[in-house]
Amino acid sequence: MQPEVTLRRITVNNVEDICDLSKTLSPAQRNKVADNGESIAVAHYSEDAWFRAIYAGEEPVGFIMLHTAADWSDGLDFPGMFLWRFMIAGPEQGKGYGRKAIGLVLRNLAARKIYELYTSCGEGEASPLEFYQRLGFTATGVYYDDEAELKLTFTDATVEQLLS
Repeated sequence: MQPEVTLRRITVNNVEDICDLSKTLSPAQRNKVADNGESIAVAHYSEDAWFRAIYAGEEPVGFIMLHTAADWSDGLDFPGMFLWRFMIAGPEQGKGYGRKAIGLVLRNLAARKIYELYTSCGEGEASPLEFYQRLGFTATGVYYDDEAELKLTFTDATVEQLLS
């Protein structure tokens, strides 16, 4: 039986564990994903960052961070919800934890009557593009430097499917 996936606040008690998860990624993935410690630091200086640790049971397995509004001081000229940072530890990938974590985020957004989520990712080796496409994200045609913008328009049924 798969452990329950939850999103938890990052505290003094778990911050080092969450930062250490970045070290579990392959070198190619590290080139595509910001370091968790750097992301947590950035979040503390942004008025619009929402971030959580991803747990499977009692084990930390990932990190997720949203940008919740347009904030030009963050360098994001974006009016909606944006999946800013997301990672699952290397040894924990392929177990469904990422899909469930995204489902939990979508459930929270749906409760606020928000049914669109944007993100961006690089292409090529170690790209998460296929993962996002399997969840239903589609390319918008917009690029941020070398990253393609992706958009997911979802329903309550989408949320339930990801959480099942």
